[in-house]
Amino acid sequence: MTVVRRPHPRSPHRKRHLALLSLLLVVLSMTLGPTPSSAAGTDWWTPSARPSPDSQINVTGEPFKGTNSAGEVRGFVDAHNHIMANEAFGGRLICGKPFSEAGVADALKDCPEHYPDGSLAIFDYITNGGDGKHDPVGWPTFKDWPAYDSMTHQQNYYAWIERAWRGGQRVLVNDLVTNGVICSVYPFKDRSCDEMTSIRLQAELTYDMQDYIDKMYGGTGKGWFRIVTDSAQAREVIKQGKLAVILGVETSEPFGCKQVLDIAQCDKEDIDKGLDELYDLGVRSMFLCHKFDNALCGVRFDEGGLGTAINVGQFLSTGTFWKTEKCTGPQHDNPIGGAASEAEEDLPAGTEVPEYDEDAQCNVRGLTDLGEYAVRGMMKRNMMLEIDHMSVKATGRVLDIFEAEQYPGVLSSHSWMDLNWTERVYSLGGFVAQYMHGSEEFSTEAKRTNALRDKYNVGYGYGTDMNGVGGWPAPRGADTSNPVKYPFTSVDGGSVIDKQTTGQRTWNLNTDGAAHYGLVPDWIEDIRLVGGQDVVNDLFRGAESYLDTWGASESHKAGVNLAKGASATASSSESNPFTSYAPGRAVDGDTGTRWASDWSDDQWLRIDLGSTQTVRRVTLDWERAYGKAYRVELSTDGSTWKTAWSTTSGDGGLDTAKFSGTPARYVRVHGLDRGTDWGYSLGEVGVYSG
Repeated sequence: MTVVRRPHPRSPHRKRHLALLSLLLVVLSMTLGPTPSSAAGTDWWTPSARPSPDSQINVTGEPFKGTNSAGEVRGFVDAHNHIMANEAFGGRLICGKPFSEAGVADALKDCPEHYPDGSLAIFDYITNGGDGKHDPVGWPTFKDWPAYDSMTHQQNYYAWIERAWRGGQRVLVNDLVTNGVICSVYPFKDRSCDEMTSIRLQAELTYDMQDYIDKMYGGTGKGWFRIVTDSAQAREVIKQGKLAVILGVETSEPFGCKQVLDIAQCDKEDIDKGLDELYDLGVRSMFLCHKFDNALCGVRFDEGGLGTAINVGQFLSTGTFWKTEKCTGPQHDNPIGGAASEAEEDLPAGTEVPEYDEDAQCNVRGLTDLGEYAVRGMMKRNMMLEIDHMSVKATGRVLDIFEAEQYPGVLSSHSWMDLNWTERVYSLGGFVAQYMHGSEEFSTEAKRTNALRDKYNVGYGYGTDMNGVGGWPAPRGADTSNPVKYPFTSVDGGSVIDKQTTGQRTWNLNTDGAAHYGLVPDWIEDIRLVGGQDVVNDLFRGAESYLDTWGASESHKAGVNLAKGASATASSSESNPFTSYAPGRAVDGDTGTRWASDWSDDQWLRIDLGSTQTVRRVTLDWERAYGKAYRVELSTDGSTWKTAWSTTSGDGGLDTAKFSGTPARYVRVHGLDRGTDWGYSLGEVGVYSG
């Protein structure tokens, strides 16, 4: 889910509602049996029992199957969508359903409170300005919705997703999404606000949607919408020409892991139980935090007035406002800003949003100990981690952990990480997708990172965030010099795509913008016209690259730490009558213990592996007293040393030294310049041959 940045006038008689719901606006803006067809065909991609009446697809030609000459799957990947968001936030925020056994008229209808003229469409006027009034009638007229700037109406009707599949998409990540605070504030709801209850329901309904589509094609497994739980299964689905659907999770308090007054409301047992449950549901990727700091990690801020309002929500949810500090690297969280927000009226009397130093743009909250436990738990289950929405401090620690373990399962699915992380993500084997911006903005960003994709030989993705209350590409206008001309040919050349019609409404990307999911192929054609074929070619390689990241995560095995339990000596050890800082504490496998040296620059820690091994990688988990300049040295006899790796710009945290395989029995970490006034202190040192 992303951010609505649209100003909206407020009429005086709604001030009370707006004060109550302003938090809802900003948090969400961050970021939800067939009858026989009279025209049943015999082609495998044409259902024998499509509901009647129903939406048209308006694509002719057989969907492409198989792989290219290099054995790679082809097709686009939407790495971030919310098919079932209508079930989130109490079930009455996103109006309409992606499917209904009662048919299209039941699926594509407005929320009850929007009738007769939208006067009670509170979230609609908050997000879209004006008075929120609109024609609530969906099927068959669709006068006012779906629209590119309507945040409250269903965009993921199954037939519109079918059109995107027919247009060349082969991977879709359905992020199960909700937010308990939003649910509790919004006045219309018909279910519990418990986040995990909503996640379970959305997962169940995604499987129900698969069954619904299967029935059109004659039974279980025969439809084009296939939920997959491993990369090999996804590749097989795509070889059949179908759409591989992957379940993810984007929620603010996974497993109940919120924090109140900086006290975690969950423990390791809750995390293990929660991860196991999600995995059993078929979830393979997830966010650990989203919009509010929780017990696992700090978040990347929102800006300006939106940031102020979300900060109010942070306080109401956790009892604490965001806290900032100066950033230590080129990455930074969004500046919070000092713009006022009506959400401040919801604060207790005498409570004010803090003022923030413009030079301090980073969240002090990074990855907590419980968060690190969750990250490592996801690695054990070979799941992929979404770093969008994490603070840069949390993201940096996650990338350090993944680099130390050579774990590739890192995703940025919709442009919410600091873009300076891009190469680190690619170097790990991770995957990057861009938010569904307009074709001009999307193409410009795609070209900016083109050299990195060439360097790492990867494709590109998009994150539509449909039903995610973020806003979508506006029309460029029919009078532009290079409009989409209907009909046009799909990227693979095998299908012809015409304007999309549902009921009495026909959409044209040039004049309507990206109003619903069925217009994704039209948007890609617009990118081709604006950005060129090379951008689209990178997108067409996206499915392969996403599956490469997933497959590498599945096959990852933790390396054997040759240093664990080994004999260790040091130039010195800090003396303490209550705690031991002996050298062996850095190789005992316990991150809660550490070796600490005397408080001078030239110090070393030496590890005896017991026999000569081929060493390729050394990891160093520094305590606050870290080495700014140090060397990793290797020896076969303990007397003659060779420098394998060195740095003069160490910044603490978890460092990974990689080098060509070298025979060594002894490994020495040789400190030359301290990063603090203390000595050197290492919580754990790992030595690996792989």
